[in-house]
Amino acid sequence: MQEKTFDEILKEEFLRERAVVLGRTGESVAKAVVKLQRMAQVIEENQQHMRSIENRLCGKDDHNDLKKAKEKALKDINNLIIQYNRLWDHAQMRYYYLIVTREAMGLRSQHRMEEFYRIPPKKKQLPGG
Repeated sequence: MQEKTFDEILKEEFLRERAVVLGRTGESVAKAVVKLQRMAQVIEENQQHMRSIENRLCGKDDHNDLKKAKEKALKDINNLIIQYNRLWDHAQMRYYYLIVTREAMGLRSQHRMEEFYRIPPKKKQLPGG
């Protein structure tokens, strides 16, 4: 069995380090996307709650408690959307770091990354909140 040269050992170490860096960078994007998806689910649940309040309000003028509950729900949803959009900015930055890291390593084809790390769009706040 032939012993490895110093250059071969260095190349292997360099390749291992590259793999670790790419793995960590990709993992940070994946975690950010998962957080976004969880936050989107929380927003959807809050919107369903607000719709149920709106359904109880239909045609009733004297339900001040329900009106206040709707206003609070709308405010809560818009606050969640602000948090979601901050997480979106974070996810986009992580994705950017991944692309820059890949390009610095000579990996030029990025279209597979777009498919693999799908970042959902930003959300708009609801009117009236």
